[in-house]
Amino acid sequence: MRKLKLIFYYLIISKLPHSRLWSGFNGLRRWYVASVLKIMPNDKNSKFENGIYISNGKKIKIGSYVRINEHVFLQGEIDIGNHVMIAPYTAIYTKAHQHSQVEVPMVLQGDSKTKKVTIANNAWLGRNVVVLPGITIGEGAIVGANSVVTKDVAPFSIVGGVPAKFIRERT
Repeated sequence: MRKLKLIFYYLIISKLPHSRLWSGFNGLRRWYVASVLKIMPNDKNSKFENGIYISNGKKIKIGSYVRINEHVFLQGEIDIGNHVMIAPYTAIYTKAHQHSQVEVPMVLQGDSKTKKVTIANNAWLGRNVVVLPGITIGEGAIVGANSVVTKDVAPFSIVGGVPAKFIRERT
């Protein structure tokens, strides 16, 4: 039954236009993800835009008053707190390809173990951010656009770049 719900999500629900066209599209997507897939609460302040990839959604947990913009990629075990903003085209990964054996093609080495990603309350991930497996983004942190997060981000700090480096604290 879960597979049928996911098929319906990917074929219909995720393809509905952006809420800029009509806010009802967001309401329908939010209701479906909350009530049918059960990965977030159905609060009217949250946004769940078009084209969001949620894998099978089994281990994704999303808090209240969360804004997830279009074409975000959520893979595996992810815990997203309350009041989080995720800009378009952000990718959050919980596993990667194995590559330690140089004599074996990487495509044949399989995937690494899943490492949970946590995005704490009130964090903001800018456009095109990539978060690697096992990362924790602290409460109130900001990750600048086009950054690749390879290390945990301290609460109330601003990071940016490739790899993301500390810029300053939020005061």
